[in-house]
Amino acid sequence: MENFPDFASQAIDFAWKIGPGLIAAIITLIVGLWVIKFIGSLLTKALERSKVEVSLQHFLSSLVTVLLKVMLLISVASMLGINTTSFVAIIGAAGLAVGLALQGSLANFAGGVLILLFKPYKVGDFIEAQGFAGSVKEIQIFNTILKTGDNKIIIIPNGPLAGGNIINYSTMPTRRVDMTFGIGYDDDLKKAKEVLQRLVKEDSRILSDPEPMIAVSELADSSVNFTVRVWCQSGDYWGIFFDMQEKVKLTFDQEKLSIPYPQQDVHVYNH
Repeated sequence: MENFPDFASQAIDFAWKIGPGLIAAIITLIVGLWVIKFIGSLLTKALERSKVEVSLQHFLSSLVTVLLKVMLLISVASMLGINTTSFVAIIGAAGLAVGLALQGSLANFAGGVLILLFKPYKVGDFIEAQGFAGSVKEIQIFNTILKTGDNKIIIIPNGPLAGGNIINYSTMPTRRVDMTFGIGYDDDLKKAKEVLQRLVKEDSRILSDPEPMIAVSELADSSVNFTVRVWCQSGDYWGIFFDMQEKVKLTFDQEKLSIPYPQQDVHVYNH
C-alpha cells in the first residue's frame, strides 16, 4: 500500500499524456465513420442517377467504403502514437503481390467495370466480338456471356472485350439489307429491274425512307448482277433477307428470267 500513491501518480500522468490523443482519436473515429457513411450514400445515389448496373453500384460503393475505412483506421492508429509505417508497407507489399498473381483477373475486372460504365452493349443486344457472334445473355464483372443462334453459350473475358473491336447490331433501330441477284446476259435487263422493284415495294417491312436502291453493280463472268439495298427495322433484317431470296427465285422463274451458274465456254479446234 505504500507504493499506491506512486502508482496513482504514474497512472494520472499516463492518463494526462494519452488522454487528449485518445479522446481526439475516438472523436475522429466517430466523425470519420459518419462521413464515410455519408459519402457512401452520396456515391450510391450518384450511381443510381447514372443508371449504372446494380451489381456495379454495390461493388463500387463497397470498395470505396472499405478503402476509406482502412485510411481512417490508419489515421486513428497514428493519433494514438502507433507506428503505422511498417503497417502501410505490409499492406502495399501484399497488394502488389496479389496484383501480380491476379494480373489477368484484374484486367478482366477492369474491363468489366469499363463495360458496365460506358455500356458499349447491354443484355439482349446482338454483338460480334473476339471472333464470336451472339445475343448478350449476361454481363458479369469478369466475363460476358453470349448465346448463339443455335443455342450455344460462349463465355468471353471482359479484358479483351473492353480493349478490342465490338460490332453491336442492336444499337441502331434500323439496318440496311444488302443483297445481290444475278441474271443471264441474254435476259431482259429492264424487266429484271422492274421485277425487283415490284418485290421490294410489296414487302411492307421495307422502309420507304431511306429509299431502296436497285442498280446493276457488276458485269460478271457468267451473270449481270443487281445490288439491292433496302432499309428495315433491325428485328426484320433476317426475315427480309431470307424471304427475298425465295421470292426472287420463284418470280424470276415465272417471268422466264434465268439465274445463271458459273460456266465456261470450251472451244475445240481440229487441225
